[in-house]
Amino acid sequence: MNRPVLLVIAHGSRDPRHAATVHALVERVRSLRPELRVETCFLDFDVPSVPGVLDSLAAEGVRDVVALPLLLTRAFHAKADVPAVLAEADARLRIRRADVLGPSPLLLAALERRLYEAGLTPADKSSTGVVLASAGSTDPEAIAVIAAIAREWRHTGWCAVRPAFASASLPRTEDAVRALRALGCERVAVAPYVLAPGFLPDRIARGAAEADVLADVLGPAPEVARVLLERYDAARLPLPAAAGV
Repeated sequence: MNRPVLLVIAHGSRDPRHAATVHALVERVRSLRPELRVETCFLDFDVPSVPGVLDSLAAEGVRDVVALPLLLTRAFHAKADVPAVLAEADARLRIRRADVLGPSPLLLAALERRLYEAGLTPADKSSTGVVLASAGSTDPEAIAVIAAIAREWRHTGWCAVRPAFASASLPRTEDAVRALRALGCERVAVAPYVLAPGFLPDRIARGAAEADVLADVLGPAPEVARVLLERYDAARLPLPAAAGV
């Protein structure tokens, strides 16, 4: 079977750690499915660009592509930037757009992995409050999704889970840390709900100064790689026929 190329579209950053982390994640995806061709591109700041990779694929004779936005929520980049750049692609390419990564139970598992790697244990859950710290957005849908993830995660046994945002929305990470202290949580941990290092993740880290534990970004966690493949598989399959057709 001829598999579509998986085109991972990352945001890009002036911080070189961002691209390095994206490439590490893509390498993990390749290791999970060696027969799948995976290409990486960036919306801004880094190379290769999305148009550049799409042009190269078309010139090679590739016809089927699954474009996967490396984003955790459906905010501006997913709703505007990605569709706009894909709309300019060579007409010979048949491009199917995969969903963004979140929400997903696998991402919650990745968040917990990072917290345990930072020093927590499952036995700490009931006495630990967690700040779910995301980059932030002006998009109400994206903010609502982060709040819903925090509520869902709370029901897995944590003392409390509060959302926080590095930009555009409130509360900030430091305010959520103080709120969990005031709530009486024995310890407070900050879990960055971001994929790669950069300006806003650094702001989250500064806001976690009064926390007991700061987890790493999600990065190339195996659960994140599995979400990418789930989104790819869902996008490449033909849509079911409507009833009665």
